[in-house]
Amino acid sequence: MKDVLILGAGMVVKPIAHYLLDNNFKVTLASRTKEKAERIIDGRKNGVAISWTVDDTETLETLIKTHDIVVSLLPYTYHVQVAKRCIAHKTNMLTTSYVSPEMKALNQQAKEAGIIILNELGVDPGYDHMTAMEIIDKVHDQGGKIDEFYSLCGALCAPEASNNPFRYKFSWSPKGVVMASNNNAQYLKDGEAVTIDTADLFKNPLEIDFPEVEKMHVYPNRDSLPYIDIYGVPEVKTMYRGTFRYQNWCAAFDLLKSLNLTSNKTLNLKGKTYAQVTAEVNGFELSDLKQNIKSKFNIDDDHTGLKAIEWLGVLDEKQVPLDSGSTFDLTSDLMIEKMMMDKSERDMVIMQHIFNITKSNGEKETIISRMLDYGNSEYTSIARTVAYPAAIGVKMILNGEINDTGVHIPIKKSIYAPILKELKTLGISMVETKEEKCFKSN
Repeated sequence: MKDVLILGAGMVVKPIAHYLLDNNFKVTLASRTKEKAERIIDGRKNGVAISWTVDDTETLETLIKTHDIVVSLLPYTYHVQVAKRCIAHKTNMLTTSYVSPEMKALNQQAKEAGIIILNELGVDPGYDHMTAMEIIDKVHDQGGKIDEFYSLCGALCAPEASNNPFRYKFSWSPKGVVMASNNNAQYLKDGEAVTIDTADLFKNPLEIDFPEVEKMHVYPNRDSLPYIDIYGVPEVKTMYRGTFRYQNWCAAFDLLKSLNLTSNKTLNLKGKTYAQVTAEVNGFELSDLKQNIKSKFNIDDDHTGLKAIEWLGVLDEKQVPLDSGSTFDLTSDLMIEKMMMDKSERDMVIMQHIFNITKSNGEKETIISRMLDYGNSEYTSIARTVAYPAAIGVKMILNGEINDTGVHIPIKKSIYAPILKELKTLGISMVETKEEKCFKSN
């Protein structure tokens, strides 16, 4: 029986652990809190829960040495540390995180050790890569070209649960989402590179209809340019990776950012109210805070963003709970307090690929591929769609169906095709349609 070590017991671990245990693998789940790991294993045979923290490197060495593969669900900053130990002990590794430059630099060492370090095997990144490559390979195999490619994904609450002014709720910690709001972005549009500064990230979102949901807003996701090479589409004129949100989100977050309420700068907060902090970081008079905001941004009381931030509490005359910290801390903590999904609500993951292609006979065609997935009483949608690709990847590596070595992401047909095939049996799939007219952005 093959032994799997899972590091971390976060929000997406349960489906991975259950899938592997149900497929007759032994699973050791290492978590800061042993009781949490035990609840996830839920009495399944061959599941072992242990208490472990990232600073316990001696135990980590032993665990890696005695297992056949390591699944790191730790924060991404720890992946390279784990990978180096996996290389030393010739133990395969898998993550759902983006490949960092430091991880990529381990490629040759992993090859020499005869192991694979398979990354970006979740939903986004992961399922997006695999379903994109499935269509790209098909178009290329038929002699066609990819002219434009939009890859869009969103982890959201279901429409019926989008009942706050942001129209957003979290099924995991908001910290990462707020942190990502400070990214810059870059994409290719009509052959020209477009760079979006963080201050403009949520301005001028695309409007794209998603059938069975509604018209959604989309803002650019990080740097799309490397995917021209990653996906092998040198002919592409537009390459855009974006994030879906309901329509209120971009206006609300644009105002939060414009008010310096997502900054990591440490401030003295002792004895101050939320309104005082908001006034001070913007140089506003506290007595006329709301009017100052309306005047500076030329908005009125009905502005979607103003309603949202007022509801969140950043204008409240309520004392902040920290003596020292940042506006990032205050904003994300308020979101934890007010915007977490409860157990009676469903989450939702939507994905849409839009390809404008030229076929081998010169004919133009638009291919649209969509996924709509809802959480259920057993697992959230985000947990299912992140965990199942990773779990299937672990099974394939341990069964010898993936024999590559080095640092990889799932863009090879030998990797993505069998994973996509099994995901369909688990109810995760894209529905493809073809349209005559090309997609046009704003």
